[in-house]
Amino acid sequence: MGAFCYRILVVDDDDNLAAMAKAILEQQGYEVHRASDGFGALTALKQSLPDIIISDLQMPNMNGFEFLSIVRKRFPNIPTIAISGAFSVADVPESVLCDAFLEKGQYSPQELFQKIGLLLESLPERPHVEQKTNPAIWIPLTNADYIAVTCASCLRTFPVPAPLPVGAHNVECHACQANVSFNITDEFRARSTIQ
Repeated sequence: MGAFCYRILVVDDDDNLAAMAKAILEQQGYEVHRASDGFGALTALKQSLPDIIISDLQMPNMNGFEFLSIVRKRFPNIPTIAISGAFSVADVPESVLCDAFLEKGQYSPQELFQKIGLLLESLPERPHVEQKTNPAIWIPLTNADYIAVTCASCLRTFPVPAPLPVGAHNVECHACQANVSFNITDEFRARSTIQ
């Protein structure tokens, strides 16, 4: 019988980067699954839960901000690493719900292995009382007349007419009628145009 193999879910829309991450992690003995956006990752979570999630932040359809918010609510004991080239370690937005952050292109495989090892050694303890957070939203990079918001309760995404003013907003989920709160900030709106 072989040694236990930790399972890692890598979520990135860049096929080359995801394939490279998969190859590097498999060489270290991890079982690696891939998804190209948050929706694909949610489907992967239905099939089998990973021991750790590594997610890019800027992806189409459902980005890493939104996906990591759902993971924190639904699977609070799965440790997460966010990776992005749009932010540095010093300016990661508060809405990124992750246990570790790496700046894309600025870390070595050894640093990644170290972060994974530390997170697997001491799984994050989350309070049982749900903390109020400001979930991030996905704003389409095109000139669409809506934004897509995902309900943290039922995980369904629905359109909300746009444009919306900067500030806090509350809407009712189209599927389960849960109250969904989100914020629109100038900073996120400006960064959403970065490719």
